[in-house]
Amino acid sequence: MNRYRISTPEGTRDLLFSSCKALRQTENTIRQTLENRGYSEIITPAVEYYDVFAQANPNLDQENMLKIIDKSGRICVARPDNTTPIARIAATRLDDETFPVRLYYSQKVFRSVSAGNGHRGEFLQIGAELIGADGLEADIDIVSAAFETLKNAGATEFRLELGHAEIYKALIEALDVDEQTAESIRRLIENKSFAVLGDMLAPYRLKPEAKALCAMPQLFGGVEVLDEVEMLTGNVRVLGAVSYLRRLYAALDKAGFGGEIMIDLGLVHEMDYYTGIMFRGYVGGAGTVIVSGGRYNALCAKFGRDLPAGGFGVDVENLAQLKGETETKQRNSVRIALTKGRLEKKTLSFLKSAGYDTSELETGSRKLIFTLPNTNIEIVLAKAADVITYVEHGVCDMGVVGKDTIMEKGGSFYEMVDLGFGKCRFALATKKGKQAYGGYKTPVIATKYPNVTKAFFHKKNLDVETIKIEGSVELTPLLELADAIVDIVETGSTLKENGLEVIEDVAPISARVIVNLASAKMKKNDIKQIIDALENGRKAESEGK
Repeated sequence: MNRYRISTPEGTRDLLFSSCKALRQTENTIRQTLENRGYSEIITPAVEYYDVFAQANPNLDQENMLKIIDKSGRICVARPDNTTPIARIAATRLDDETFPVRLYYSQKVFRSVSAGNGHRGEFLQIGAELIGADGLEADIDIVSAAFETLKNAGATEFRLELGHAEIYKALIEALDVDEQTAESIRRLIENKSFAVLGDMLAPYRLKPEAKALCAMPQLFGGVEVLDEVEMLTGNVRVLGAVSYLRRLYAALDKAGFGGEIMIDLGLVHEMDYYTGIMFRGYVGGAGTVIVSGGRYNALCAKFGRDLPAGGFGVDVENLAQLKGETETKQRNSVRIALTKGRLEKKTLSFLKSAGYDTSELETGSRKLIFTLPNTNIEIVLAKAADVITYVEHGVCDMGVVGKDTIMEKGGSFYEMVDLGFGKCRFALATKKGKQAYGGYKTPVIATKYPNVTKAFFHKKNLDVETIKIEGSVELTPLLELADAIVDIVETGSTLKENGLEVIEDVAPISARVIVNLASAKMKKNDIKQIIDALENGRKAESEGK
């Protein structure tokens, strides 16, 4: 039987009965909340011209859009974002309106997703947009609406983190680096890659901005975080943004939301989009962001009318799903996924050196989930790629996995610590005396890691053909199937014995600690305690040698 006759496309799903009822109940509750606050509903087309979104955000990833070609050959897309069409309407259709206006939507977003990763390509989003108002009172209105939305929708345990786009923008402009370097620094801050960020900023260590940028991934927590950044920099723009966040926090605290607010100065996503405050909301039991929003004063101007704007969107489907899974999804334990084999054994050794009882894991048991005695820590043993999957989806709070797997598989999580063991490197190798690339022929590169290979040559602006090999990739140059290989190299002895040599290093590899986005905020203290234990265990073993 043709499976496409009975299945749904990748990233989509059917909702039946109780799931459908829970979704509609949550949707109607949020609708009523927003209407009570004076927001009016609008509906935009499910299909828009590609140019609408390309104009609003030139850096938007085309690969994530579902494209449609109309009869005239024009490129359209299934709506990948709700705010951009709202900005188009505000700038072109609301000439007779008195601003500010409060608008809300309840409609689906569509994304192109890869097979097998469990990501959704279609989901219902409700959002609110306050158009034509700027300043503290407007931002208080927006963030308060987000809080009220979560509370009324039945979220009992949630956190909302606040940041400000101006902090990163001011520091990176003062650092005076090229665009590519700035983007690399931004990504490292966003992923909370402490160790790698420090290495990247080392050449700029004499500049005061470098110290502040280096600290940004760690600057999340209570309002005391704002005190820390003030001690790191005297940049006038940064201090202005910090002062603004203080006033916003004080107003929200007065309104009764202070206990659910965190400050995260490492919020640096979509810097071309946000112009002021940024915020994200997390709910206990969900492994992903439930609410996302901020201020985007430059967006409407891209459609011909300069209007300040701010708002937020809610992932209704995840929120509705949580209501039916409160007891099973929420847990007090901290669950760590370890890559089976050498990384598992070394990580457990660090934990043991730090005083944890790991004896049950040393018995040779075939169990896959263990609880460390007298702790709230669970250990899950898994294959490397699965560690990322478990952490990304939030069924594990953190994991230990090699940088090679992170680079090849990718995903949404924080890469927080380089544990310093399992060291090796990705390298480009070929037969001795042979050029890997040059001339007019498109080089053929064999590898077990096609994504790493493509990214490496993309940075070089080189077009190559990649062939994925599952076994001994060293054979491919010897059999004249490939001009060169990209593979993991530790000592290089296998290459030498087969007449191959490294001609260029691609990237260093070692064991990393990754943390789920929501767990990092909802279980910050517990996770910090485990990370500190791992680092103390590493130090103890190093000093004991």
